[in-house]
Amino acid sequence: MSRKVEISRAFADGKAFIGFLTAGDPDIETTKTLILEMERAGADLIEIGIPFSDPVAEGVVIQEADIRALASGTTTDMIFDMVDEIRDQVKVPLVFMTYVNPIFHYGYERFCERCREVGIAGVIVPDLPFEEKNEFAGICREHDMNLISMIAPTSDERIKQIASEAEGFLYVVSSMGVTGVRSKIETDIGAMVEKVRAASDIPAAIGFGISTPEQAAEMSRLSDGAIVGSAIVRIIAREGRNAAPAVYEYVKSMKDAVRAL
Repeated sequence: MSRKVEISRAFADGKAFIGFLTAGDPDIETTKTLILEMERAGADLIEIGIPFSDPVAEGVVIQEADIRALASGTTTDMIFDMVDEIRDQVKVPLVFMTYVNPIFHYGYERFCERCREVGIAGVIVPDLPFEEKNEFAGICREHDMNLISMIAPTSDERIKQIASEAEGFLYVVSSMGVTGVRSKIETDIGAMVEKVRAASDIPAAIGFGISTPEQAAEMSRLSDGAIVGSAIVRIIAREGRNAAPAVYEYVKSMKDAVRAL
């Protein structure tokens, strides 16, 4: 199955819930278990963060998860091997989230080839400027993988252009600043999504700041789904290697909230 088709399936049965975790936090074996539990709890697509020492788009919660993962000895090759081991057990699309530096040092071609080998459907690179994406986007396409674009409140008139060229799904950043739990999301998300709809029929999911079932439902009403990272990573930080039951219950509550729409 084409990876592009695979991602579209995450949005085929109503509103999608997309969960994020940092690979290797607290260790690779726990990450395997958590991915399987997130799928069992109802996640429609799972983002796997490749830890990096300077994650500029991340707040303190995910920054600290990256530090823990790197301190435990996690490498990009270990993450690829981990995904390869569980890919046949996981039916939902898996997407990497990382930064230009780790991909550049791994090698664009080599990175995308390994993604294809282990069944990664796409990659999100927050610090890759839209205007500079073509070289890497071309390599992704050659390996049947989506380079997933992001739009932010500051994208303004560029939203239509970004949406018209987007692949897989469009990651709508709800708020200015870095990732992290927010008590209230005040951006006019509806207006952003309307601009997307005017340019493309690509699914649009909202992330940054979502932590409660009520927020997930509210954002999903305005779009095609909700993305949650920091709230899940915070559970993992608290529970460590015993996080699976709590992560399952949390993801289930979030999926139940968006499923009800």
